Amino acid sequence: MVTDARAGSNALPAGLRDAEPGRAGGRARRNRVTGPRKSVRRTYSPLFYLPAGVVYLVIFVVPTALSFYFALTRWTLFDAKFIGLDNFRQFFSEQSLRSSLRNTLVYAVVTSGLKVVLALGLGVLLTSRLRSRGLLRSVVFFPVLVSTVAVGITFSVLLAPDTGLVDKVLAVFGVSGPDWLGQANTALISVALVDVWKGVGLATVIYIAGIMSIPQEYYEAVSADGGGSWAKFWHVTLPLSRPATFTVILLSFIGGLRSFDLIWTMTKGGPGFASDTIASVIYKQYQAGFFGLSTAGNVVLFVLVTLIVFPLYRYFNSREVDL
Repeated sequence: MVTDARAGSNALPAGLRDAEPGRAGGRARRNRVTGPRKSVRRTYSPLFYLPAGVVYLVIFVVPTALSFYFALTRWTLFDAKFIGLDNFRQFFSEQSLRSSLRNTLVYAVVTSGLKVVLALGLGVLLTSRLRSRGLLRSVVFFPVLVSTVAVGITFSVLLAPDTGLVDKVLAVFGVSGPDWLGQANTALISVALVDVWKGVGLATVIYIAGIMSIPQEYYEAVSADGGGSWAKFWHVTLPLSRPATFTVILLSFIGGLRSFDLIWTMTKGGPGFASDTIASVIYKQYQAGFFGLSTAGNVVLFVLVTLIVFPLYRYFNSREVDL
């Protein structure tokens, strides 16, 4: 019996015999396997992180802490008086705050949603076998390079009632266009559509990068199963470009919540408070000289963006891990 056991043990392959516990070969093999893993786990000196830490501290942490402090004061360029939460009470009692909160959320949802839909379609089109896709990519990306203020001024002229190019084109078909920027029910949506026109190029570039990173073997597998273009899009492109979708949603939503320059250039928050966002309300407080009140508004905007975007980021990040 002993002889058979030894014979059975010696009959094992060399690699398995070396890996048996208690054998010197097994210990040596384990050391060879775990050795490189231990060597990878190395730490760097804190001095390597010091420059980035100083920049982050000076540019972000210190201004943020000072903003939270000055939001509790009535301050000018020369002095500051601590008044507690009075600025926040006054800010939330502003007549335009409720409408500006609603407008900010509507603006962010509309712009981010349209950018995702349009950019995905353009990304699929511009990664196909079009002969002029290089030129079309440049055309789509061009608005991103144009100044936001210049875009706002240009579209203010194009959307002018009666004399604007948009109303003139509609008049050819017998349609009388509204006062796009002068009516309460069209002003915010008009600015949002201009924002989409300007920002969809960057979202398209993100989608192009995501789609081009998908291995061609997946498309070949769908073709082998008899699937057409729609099957390739639905079963391959759409699910595997989900990280690009998450990126576009986050960037567009953050930009929509913080949007100011385009709105101010085109409508200045009007008519009335119809297109006011939190950022434009804060700017109006700065113009009026209420620096502490406007600083409190900035803190409110910071907290609002954090409360909305951070859970979205955690959710999208968990979905990417599931992929």
